[in-house]
Amino acid sequence: MIPFLDLYRQFKTIDVSINNAIEQTIVNSSYIGGDSVKEFEKSYCDFLGINHTIGCANGTDAIEILLQAMGVQPGDEVIVPAISWISTSEAVTSVGARPIFVDVDPDYYTIDVEKIQSVISSKTTAIIPVHLYGQPVNMVRIMEIAKQHNLKVLEDCAQAHGSTFNGQLIGTFGDASSFSFYPGKNLGAYGDAGCMCTDNDDIARKARRIANHGQEGKHNHIEEGRNSRLDGLQASVLSVKLPHLTDWIKGRNKVASQYLSGIDNSDVIVPNTIGNGGHAYHLFVIRHSRRDELKSYLFNAGVSTAIHYPKALPFLECYNHRNFNESDFPVAARLQNEILSIPMFPELLHSEIETIVSLINKF
Repeated sequence: MIPFLDLYRQFKTIDVSINNAIEQTIVNSSYIGGDSVKEFEKSYCDFLGINHTIGCANGTDAIEILLQAMGVQPGDEVIVPAISWISTSEAVTSVGARPIFVDVDPDYYTIDVEKIQSVISSKTTAIIPVHLYGQPVNMVRIMEIAKQHNLKVLEDCAQAHGSTFNGQLIGTFGDASSFSFYPGKNLGAYGDAGCMCTDNDDIARKARRIANHGQEGKHNHIEEGRNSRLDGLQASVLSVKLPHLTDWIKGRNKVASQYLSGIDNSDVIVPNTIGNGGHAYHLFVIRHSRRDELKSYLFNAGVSTAIHYPKALPFLECYNHRNFNESDFPVAARLQNEILSIPMFPELLHSEIETIVSLINKF
């Protein structure tokens, strides 16, 4: 079986460094906070070229905490794309605000930037552009809209470590950005982990405080916060992996190039890349009108695939009370039935890619 993702192949290329880093963390008993976390936070700041990185427990917490730190209040409205993992919208609801869905671009699958202004109201306080699958959103246009309407921008970079727009790293355009280090990400830990990034000193201070029980100094609880911390073991793993990220993304782009040049089935739509964008190819997502048949065909031929995501956010059961229908988000409604993620990781063998391409072309 050709795996959809094989994290063990990656581990074998860095196993000595990983094992040494974990052992050192254990020797130092640096499990919560400590040098491992501080080292990674500094390294990630250096990677992005920003002032603040605050580690936290996962990418979902990162969005929610940042919304609070940016001043989003109960009753506010926050604009989100119709296609994303539910973290994007549930974080909005968790702080008492209301997610306002916008349909996605038919070519790039990220939020349709030109439809944003039509849903802005007096209650709108923020936009969360999601760099879905590693595809960057047009952040220049997003920031223009945000400035025009005095809105905060929180970049959801859970799938976009190392993506760029206009040569600038994603996660450095908005007021703040959230990252997930779930194991399967371009930069993944060996468990749940995440971080929050910003150049804004006030947002950084509030985010770090909220993530640590509302404390500023031991036992000095300024507010009721939560327990959402990046642990030392995960930080040590991430510090080993971070220097490899650029090369791994080059590897992903090489795999993508082989797919793009090899797939010539006229019924298959391959992904486009936005102009001036640097795709990090967290996922390689193709489309077919008979997606489920193609998925079964590939599985029976020994190729694992996945669907990201089988239902667009507005059509999930948890949003039934909003009474959305497919005509409200026609692009998302169509894409949810056509998208299929095929194997994508830097260690894919050339022979495996050839097999996948050949099977797709024969379908």
